[in-house]
Amino acid sequence: MFNKRFEHFEVGETWRSRGRTITESDLVMFSAFSGDWHPLHTDKEYAENNTPFKQRIAHGMLVLSAATGLQIMEPEIIVAFYGIDHLRFIQPTFINDTIHVELEVTELADKKNGTGVVTAIQKIIKQTGEPVTTGVLKVLINKEKR
Repeated sequence: MFNKRFEHFEVGETWRSRGRTITESDLVMFSAFSGDWHPLHTDKEYAENNTPFKQRIAHGMLVLSAATGLQIMEPEIIVAFYGIDHLRFIQPTFINDTIHVELEVTELADKKNGTGVVTAIQKIIKQTGEPVTTGVLKVLINKEKR
């Protein structure tokens, strides 16, 4: 979605990404990178016997990071990630779940400095149709060069 300049966005427009399957290797690599070795993510026996999920789940931040990689982000267009408001992890993402991202533009704020903030409702949805993560994404976008 973020492959066009600020003036070309419209409130109400939507976008959907391709899918990506979350693997056991993703959990291991993310644990190694982040240092988050919580047994909910890394210990099969612990997850089966001590959690309501009865199996390991992906780190919420892993899912959010994977979703970022599913979005189109042209370097000449995006100035910076501006934030996520009202972020919620509402359903677990399990090993072998396939996620995709859906965005709906809700607000456009001209910064009057050659950039603008595009605000979009972001939903990360797994193959069952259930949203696993929701939030309000904000991205700082370049305007047309004059």
